[in-house]
Amino acid sequence: MKQLITFLAAAIICSTATAQTDSTKKQKSDTIRIGGIIIVKNGKNKNNKEVDITMGRKNSERKKNANVSTNWWIVDLGFANYTDNTNYANTGTYLVNRPGSPALNENDFKLRAGKSVNVNIWFFMQRLKLGTPHVNLKYGVGLELNNYRYKSSVSYKEGGAVPYTAGTQTNAPFIFRDSVAFSKNKLAADYLTVPLMLNFNSNPGSKKRGISFSAGVSAGYLYGQRNKQKSDGRGKDKNRGDYDLNRFKLSYVAELGLGSVRFYGSYSPKSFYEHDLDMKPYTFGLRFSNW
Repeated sequence: MKQLITFLAAAIICSTATAQTDSTKKQKSDTIRIGGIIIVKNGKNKNNKEVDITMGRKNSERKKNANVSTNWWIVDLGFANYTDNTNYANTGTYLVNRPGSPALNENDFKLRAGKSVNVNIWFFMQRLKLGTPHVNLKYGVGLELNNYRYKSSVSYKEGGAVPYTAGTQTNAPFIFRDSVAFSKNKLAADYLTVPLMLNFNSNPGSKKRGISFSAGVSAGYLYGQRNKQKSDGRGKDKNRGDYDLNRFKLSYVAELGLGSVRFYGSYSPKSFYEHDLDMKPYTFGLRFSNW
């Protein structure tokens, strides 16, 4: 440490002496690197002020060499839908088409595609550099909010004395065709979700954004489900309960960045219902993110 201080003092004295003996020459910036320390001598400016010496790494260099970068509060706006592979001829064991209730079919579960929306709010996402700036591990935590708007008048109920099997009754959740025409009828399913993706970036560290692509999986936990309806006869009605949705959802996720525009999508290979209905959800839309 004493040697370093002596060296710095000598450097200052020499640079000052040089500036005093020859003031007509144009001063140039010199850089001295000692281990992890960078010393930058800026020289005299046009106002003939004292010599500035800067020690340490520049902010741009720290950012360039950072292995982890964080993006806060990302928002997705898109659409939610599902592929219906239900065999309605073999249902009736639990959720739909119980004995004594009107039979449901695929027409009862058709959606208003333009009004079935998906909104995701990511608290943060991080990129971890994997050896090269072009390849990163991307992960985060957020809320996944899905709203499925039905064309029909299906209703969800948790419990109730309805026929289940001969001579027995159950209080399990069920879906039935209601007698009321709804102007608004939707099922909402909300998840706490953690995505994990491999990210490829064509132009890292540049102000001009190139092409980026991310693909991986996400794991979601269902923390809220409700059937929200609106009609002339009943007004507004919001029913919360257990509607036989799976508590956990595993999805394939992807993201495509073209310059400053970003698209996202997800697809779950498993039905988001536990019984009877075979409906695999998917989403797609725009992502508002810095990277």
